[in-house]
Amino acid sequence: MRDIRISLATVVMILICVGIVMIYSSSGIYALQELGDSAYFLHRHLLFLFAGTICAAIAMSLDYRELQKWSKLLAAISIIVLILVLIPGIGKASYGARRWFQVAGFSFQPSEFAKLALLIYVADFLARKQIKIKNFKEGFLPVMIVLGMFCLPILKQPDLGTPILMVMITLVLLFIAGARVWHIGMLGVMTLPLLYLLIVKYPYRLARIMAFLDPWQDSRGVGFQLAQSQIALGSGGFWGVGLGKSMQKLFYLPAAHTDFILSIIGEELGFLGTLAVILLFVVFIWQGARIAKRTTDAFGYFLSAGIVAMIGMQAVINVGVSIGALPTKGLPLPFISYGGSALIFNMVAVGLLLNISRTQDL
Repeated sequence: MRDIRISLATVVMILICVGIVMIYSSSGIYALQELGDSAYFLHRHLLFLFAGTICAAIAMSLDYRELQKWSKLLAAISIIVLILVLIPGIGKASYGARRWFQVAGFSFQPSEFAKLALLIYVADFLARKQIKIKNFKEGFLPVMIVLGMFCLPILKQPDLGTPILMVMITLVLLFIAGARVWHIGMLGVMTLPLLYLLIVKYPYRLARIMAFLDPWQDSRGVGFQLAQSQIALGSGGFWGVGLGKSMQKLFYLPAAHTDFILSIIGEELGFLGTLAVILLFVVFIWQGARIAKRTTDAFGYFLSAGIVAMIGMQAVINVGVSIGALPTKGLPLPFISYGGSALIFNMVAVGLLLNISRTQDL
């Protein structure tokens, strides 16, 4: 699978390079105005990239099968950390959410670690319980209990996007493991009332849904972000206005270097640039799926499939939000958006994926 590894690594490196350029382009003026340093976010992103590269190299060098022994411990540590971040004085609160630890001027978001820890745990569980996966009590319910233990503290932050992503990844793995479809469907039906309550309980979430349905109805209020995103994408046309020449990044589009960086790509590099980024993710998913398909051991199969699903779904959701096809969710575009924790753990995930591929050739 050497050719697949080379292709996958090349795609990731291209996405990272696009991210470096676009983070500087989309944040430079904002950083200069607010922080006095146009390269503030670029410098921090490069530090995160350096840390991510080291972590990915470690993930590639270890025997990924050893993770099975540590899956329960990793899950337990992750849940404990998710609880700790909710405690005032330990976790950092920002814009009404308590999702980060502040260490030496840098923020760490434990939910990013939790996604990978949950993925490792579920892959280990499915590898051990394959013959019981169709049994609700022994194969389906235990996974749902652990999933709930991960999701509840994240919902308290509050953060709805990450738990939804975790549920989607887990259900994908259960499906490919052979879980009964009606078990999965039953879970979906049972969670609809909960999802409704989680949206109605928080007015800002309900406002996001209304803005998603018609962002132009209140384009200066709750629909402002989506409206500005669509303006950016529309302004780019086919060829784009040119690298560094975006108007929407001039304090019009919030989160231009994080959640909505694709909109700036669309404005500056046009439809062609946006399509190129999307195609890169398509190639990533395709090559990652090829690795999973050729993996012989069960743990490696489920882990690689989960990694592809995790990164692929994040990309789909981010693109969907940027173009107005999905309600606004705070999920960054993998390898491109600014965000240290997300970048580091996505690179660790890719390192594990390449590790799985390399191990199959030994």
